[in-house]
Amino acid sequence: MTDDLSTIELDQFYPHAPAKVWRALTTPALMARWLMEPEGFEPVVGTRFRLRAKPIPATNFSGEISCEVLEAVPAKRLRITWEDAAATVPAGWTVTWDLHPEGCGTRVVLTHSGFDPDDPTAQLSRSIMRGGWPGILRRLEQALGDEASSAD
Repeated sequence: MTDDLSTIELDQFYPHAPAKVWRALTTPALMARWLMEPEGFEPVVGTRFRLRAKPIPATNFSGEISCEVLEAVPAKRLRITWEDAAATVPAGWTVTWDLHPEGCGTRVVLTHSGFDPDDPTAQLSRSIMRGGWPGILRRLEQALGDEASSAD
């Protein structure tokens, strides 16, 4: 993790090949198991889609995330925008999953960036998300382990 107030960065190793991790990151049925239910997602640059989550009144989060695929390099990188769909002012957040082959598995570096260090609401959001992303990465690990029908 980094102490940069504008970014959350997490590093997680999975004992699965990059292609399998990529499938979990980009297949809607699998995304719903570890992240949220995607609506309209395709791993194609320019694709706009939505994710649904639990609203958080303390940060004025509506529970609906509006996203756009900014970069999709199979088995290497997925980068998307991440905005509260009901926000009147865009936060300018991006979420990036970088996949690095390592031994018999994949190191995933998750970076959620764009938090304004001088905005208390943005920092509250960062604090909440910094606490939430590790659990999401654990659910990704479970989804990868449960995907017994897919070869590594």
